[in-house]
Amino acid sequence: MVDADRARLDPQARAVIENAARSGGPALDSLSVAEARRLYRETRLRLAPPPVAVEEARDFSFPGPAGDIGARYYRPLGSEAREALPAVVYFHGGGWTCGDLDTHDSVCRGIAAHGRCAVVAVDYRMGWVTANASPLGVDPARLVVAGESAGGNLAAVAALALRDSGPRLAMQVLVYPVTDQAADTDSLRRFAQGYSLTRELLRWYQRNYLRDERDRADWRASPLRAKDHSRLPPAYVITAGFDPLLDEGRAYAERLEQAGVVVTYECFEGQIHGFLPMGGAIAAAHHAHYRIGQMLRMRFGTLPGVRP
Repeated sequence: MVDADRARLDPQARAVIENAARSGGPALDSLSVAEARRLYRETRLRLAPPPVAVEEARDFSFPGPAGDIGARYYRPLGSEAREALPAVVYFHGGGWTCGDLDTHDSVCRGIAAHGRCAVVAVDYRMGWVTANASPLGVDPARLVVAGESAGGNLAAVAALALRDSGPRLAMQVLVYPVTDQAADTDSLRRFAQGYSLTRELLRWYQRNYLRDERDRADWRASPLRAKDHSRLPPAYVITAGFDPLLDEGRAYAERLEQAGVVVTYECFEGQIHGFLPMGGAIAAAHHAHYRIGQMLRMRFGTLPGVRP
């Protein structure tokens, strides 16, 4: 980390990086998948803030092709149990390898509170949510996909896949998403080491997720490489200024805009990859939760004085 970069980095983000370096712990990509998941979980829970109050947070499961899929449903304070709330289907980060309902609990609570909406956090499945909208108390006409990092990748792919098949989405929220599995960008080279997500860790995640090198060019893994980005739902895209994924996240926002999609793009200039669930150590995470909620309420038409 050169001095010029160090001066622009959010002091709280810098402290997270330096504390991790001082701990002398192993790199995730040097571990087995089981060990990496355990260490990732421990680290994220240690950096998480106290839980934001919600009216309801309950775990449930639903059948999937390879067994039951875990999920967690959040409802904001003051909402009624069967109220038809706008809903966000949230895909957590963790490189398609790590992460669970607990590691990103603070993010989902923040979105539910600030967005005045239901949030359904799922381990990478969403079809069941629309089929069971009424029992959950959500409005299928106001459905949003959202996610960060690998989850942002999945949310972007879901938006593309559902464009023609439905259900129609109200919005997509993509937080420092992976959009090109074959990217070789300036930010990937510049922030390859020393900024939370390393290039080696990203490649390890990709090896765990992709079947072979050909998958890197498939739009279902690399949504930036889709041939057509038109007719997609409005997008709110967040990037972090010290993130290897900065350039591909920004490129995706630009590609959507070029295709006629309504896009709001925001870069948290002093931040590192993965800051969103680190509200116990990085105050900017709370502002990001607020901004996501604000954008959702603008889209839902529930922000006072603003029409969708």
